[in-house]
Amino acid sequence: MQKRCARGFTLLELLIVIAVVAILASIAYPVFIGAQERAKATKDMSNLRQIGIATQLYMNDNDGVLPGSTTVPWMSQLHPKYLSSWNIFQSPFDIRAPSELGNATTPISYGINANIYPPPNNTAISADKITKPTIFILFAPAQAATATVTFQGTAAPGVTVLVLGKGATATSTPGGTTAAPPPPSGTHSNRTRINALFADLHLENMTWPGSAAAVSTTFTNNAAALPADPDGYFRWNPF
Repeated sequence: MQKRCARGFTLLELLIVIAVVAILASIAYPVFIGAQERAKATKDMSNLRQIGIATQLYMNDNDGVLPGSTTVPWMSQLHPKYLSSWNIFQSPFDIRAPSELGNATTPISYGINANIYPPPNNTAISADKITKPTIFILFAPAQAATATVTFQGTAAPGVTVLVLGKGATATSTPGGTTAAPPPPSGTHSNRTRINALFADLHLENMTWPGSAAAVSTTFTNNAAALPADPDGYFRWNPF
């Protein structure tokens, strides 16, 4: 009888297989990363939507007045009555360990527009005083002044968001942002886009310009100087 012997792979065949696998992996990895980022952006928008619903419920109980003040964190007025979990206040792009303690170390990723607390009283205004609620940004991710996507806000005292102009600077309460990172500084799409909740409680996935150059209809524009974006001033200023 003829003896049969199993034929093994040659070194060349093995190297070819490894090369093919490496090529397929290099093609699949960006697709996987892109899908993962889109999922995070969707969850980020879902969190903002739930914050918006809780804010509406709060205003229903408080004659239309928005939550918080310069001394009272807005999230402490939404939790636990209107939002049962602190995790809603943490963006999926925020890699800090989650916490339900609600103390000075509990991560908070979202901020409220500080201009709803005008001097001299520094207390929240009523939503019906906002000139253009469809334009005015009420909540958005509050990032730290770093080159990568990071958040410094905590449950006490909380964070505010107020971008003053084209990705240049921002103001905040302690524990929040002190200056916006240089553009592009969004949370996703290569840091060129960011989600925002407006005063009429609708959501948008907004553009953050890739440079300091003027770009119409961007998250950071707060002036009416751009012909294509005449309502820019009312994006960050209630009246």
